[in-house]
Amino acid sequence: MKTLAAVLLFTCAYGFAQSAQTAPAARKPCEDLKAEIAKKLDAKGVVGYTLDVVDKGKEGDAKVVGGCDGGTKSIVYSRGAKSEEKTADAKKPQ
Repeated sequence: MKTLAAVLLFTCAYGFAQSAQTAPAARKPCEDLKAEIAKKLDAKGVVGYTLDVVDKGKEGDAKVVGGCDGGTKSIVYSRGAKSEEKTADAKKPQ
C-alpha cells in the first residue's frame, strides 16, 4: 500500500512540475508568433499574403496557421497584399 501511495504521489508531483514548465510556452503573445510565421513565409519566398490575429471561432474562410494567447486567438493566413499595403492603397487619392 505504501508503494502505491508513493507512486501516486510521484506521478502527481511530476505532472504538476511538467504543467508548470510548459504553461508559459503555451501562452505565446500573438505578435511574437505572427512575426515568427511571417519570417518563415518570407524565407520560403512567399509574397502577397496577410497574417491577421482574430478571436477564436471568427476565422471565416481564412486558413488558420497558428494559435496564441492561450488558445483564445487565432492567426489566419490570406492571399493578397499585406495589411500595410492595403491601407496605403486605400489612402491614395483616385
